[in-house]
Amino acid sequence: MPLTYAESAALMTDFNFKGRVKVACLKYADSILIDPPSNPAQRWAMSAFQNPDGTAQQVQPPTVMDPAVQEAGNEISDLSLQAAVEGVVNKIL
Repeated sequence: MPLTYAESAALMTDFNFKGRVKVACLKYADSILIDPPSNPAQRWAMSAFQNPDGTAQQVQPPTVMDPAVQEAGNEISDLSLQAAVEGVVNKIL
């Protein structure tokens, strides 16, 4: 069953979940930076490395709305969270 609005709102500001989102952002940024410099995502990746907390803060709320996060909440596996974060970042880009 998906998270309630209250549970979603709480997860959007959860400090520990933000830390996991930050790690996922940095992992994705690292994979983007090995792409050719012409990749338009390079700017986002560099920004993520320079300001990982700000990037996580930006990505956390839409990540909570991902269907996998809605189903698993804070118990989502790292692999599924990585996919959710990458999906959100791809939408942002």
